[in-house]
Amino acid sequence: MTNKKEVQKRADKKRVGIRSRSWTCEVYPTEGNPPAPSNWRDIIDEERIQWVESPLHDKDVNPDNTPKRAHIHILLMFDSVKNFKQVEDITKKINGPIPQICHSVRGLVRYFCHLDNPDKYQYNPEKIIPHNGAEIRKYLIGENHKYDVIKEMMTYVDKHSIIEYADLLKYASDNEVEWFRALCDNSSYVMSMYVKSCRHKFEVGIDPQTGEVST
Repeated sequence: MTNKKEVQKRADKKRVGIRSRSWTCEVYPTEGNPPAPSNWRDIIDEERIQWVESPLHDKDVNPDNTPKRAHIHILLMFDSVKNFKQVEDITKKINGPIPQICHSVRGLVRYFCHLDNPDKYQYNPEKIIPHNGAEIRKYLIGENHKYDVIKEMMTYVDKHSIIEYADLLKYASDNEVEWFRALCDNSSYVMSMYVKSCRHKFEVGIDPQTGEVST
């Protein structure tokens, strides 16, 4: 019969071989055994890696409705893959539990506030803290919101007969922060193609909203 030590030994051996660019761990700033050192953020910052800190989770409950220990989730993002031991060397410095591979950066960042878990306490996304240049905004915006922004820009192009992508980008940078960010992040291609298509319609006298040829 396999004893617990043998099972643990096999699990440890398997864990050592895994590699990933993204890892996660919990930090117990006050209720750990022992708790994280007071300068735990500085310790991670000194690794010169991009990382993200969740709000303090002090409203979470267990299945039996008892309160969980107050904790902070962290996401560590490396430029190259790291093995378990390399990451554990960092998390041990902050008295963190065993680090885990993060299979979805978007999913984890959103979990920091339970955005996709309405049955859990909803933490404030504005209290998520990116460190060392980490970019998280694109993960917090829902997919439907991105498409709504594109629709707004298409309407503006039609209404004002925009025929140059540069004009749309300049207007967005001066007047519409959400548009400008979308154009810089992920909507540049679709909007540049839309402006190009509309340019042709305007030139031949086609109303882009009705599809009718002007007389």
